[in-house]
Amino acid sequence: MLAQFELFFIALGFFTRLPVPRWVDFTPDKLGQAARFLPLIGWLIGLVGVGVYWLAVQVLPVDLALVLSMAATIRATGAFHEDGWADTCDGLGGGWTRAQVLAIMKDSRIGSYGAIGLVLMLLAKYLVLAHLGADEDYPVIAALLVAHPLSRLVAVGLMALLDYARADDSSKSAPVARRPTSAELGIATLAGVLPLLLLSPREALAALVLAALVVVLAARTFKRRLGGYTGDCLGAAQQVAEVSIYLGILASWSFT
Repeated sequence: MLAQFELFFIALGFFTRLPVPRWVDFTPDKLGQAARFLPLIGWLIGLVGVGVYWLAVQVLPVDLALVLSMAATIRATGAFHEDGWADTCDGLGGGWTRAQVLAIMKDSRIGSYGAIGLVLMLLAKYLVLAHLGADEDYPVIAALLVAHPLSRLVAVGLMALLDYARADDSSKSAPVARRPTSAELGIATLAGVLPLLLLSPREALAALVLAALVVVLAARTFKRRLGGYTGDCLGAAQQVAEVSIYLGILASWSFT
């Protein structure tokens, strides 16, 4: 059990900026096993977003509370996934060959595609969450608690489906770039789908279908363009899945 706690804290230290105990031993082998807890990390990030939103909305309008909530989750993760989304936009938008795409994605500078993609992604999250919270707070709270774990399960799913694309292991995500075992995938799946119980059956189905669609489309795109995935690709998939889950919940309201 202690070993599992250590793997959880390794995942917490790698995927977020949240503090971890000093006794945690970060080794490449353990990092490779820690990805099973990525959806569970989503629980914590979702709780951060919910906590800030709930406190802020007591004294501020919903739109300002949402901005603060989004800022808190970005700060908690160090913009880890947002950075991957921007790099992936730059790479896929500006590169023609596999080598060009990988080289652009590795560049720390942000280009036009990345900047535009990042602005549109944040705007989309804000707008859909604002619509979810237009009448009451619970839809926003439930959406945050569902989308953060489920969208991270999408990233784990891509790790199970695809090979790692960088042969030189030069990415900062290289230590965790391994296919999860069946047991690891089971743990991640349980943590990723359990929060769906917070939604109505219609909302949960819409969220799950769109998350699965992101897995399929992302896997096809990354396989065709890169021959696999990179850490940036996983971050991009998480971001797309997160906003897709919000959109699915909102769209499901049209079928009442």
